[in-house]
Amino acid sequence: LQNAELGKRAPRWIRDNEVTMCMKCKEPFNALTRRRHHCRACGHVVCWKCSDYKAHLEYDGNKLNKVCKDCYHVIIGCTDSEEKKKKGILEIESAEVSGNSVICSFLQYMEKSKPWQKAWCVIPKQEALVLYMYGAPQDVKALATIPLLGYTVDDTPRSADLPHSFKLTQSKSVHSFAADNEELKQKWLKVIHLAVKGETPECQNELQVNS
Repeated sequence: LQNAELGKRAPRWIRDNEVTMCMKCKEPFNALTRRRHHCRACGHVVCWKCSDYKAHLEYDGNKLNKVCKDCYHVIIGCTDSEEKKKKGILEIESAEVSGNSVICSFLQYMEKSKPWQKAWCVIPKQEALVLYMYGAPQDVKALATIPLLGYTVDDTPRSADLPHSFKLTQSKSVHSFAADNEELKQKWLKVIHLAVKGETPECQNELQVNS
């Protein structure tokens, strides 16, 4: 929702399973100390600290509702200048880059000898040489970024369990990925093979993979 519409229209609620961290303070959720709450104005999933505000919402008959800090400031008409401080590279919202990406999808990811984990991977159009990794599609902060230029691509599968895997290596840095199927793996490799040489794909729209 636009700022002018906050509280006037019911928001689209972000589902709990679409995020792994508070969409405001970026702290990871866990079962005990950080439970998920919804801001009734913007629909974002936030932790209890960031939802500890209340405002009268027009769409709900001007009743007092739980809202996040940002919406509270907008609705009561006070701006928080600190919010405008420059975002770091990891603090680009996943939804922002996924919506304007060369390619984005879930991939399994492994670094060094850590266990495989599922990550929402995105290569944005504005930075087609950088791979962003998020815990989930609506997360507001990336877990990691990999500048792809100069990496070597090895697309031979590592194990029979993950037949659609590939590996990126650069000196001591090794990143392993696995796609759910061969078609998805080839789409990623098509983009990555260009990126490691400093090139960007021409026909970007064909590579949208939203799953």
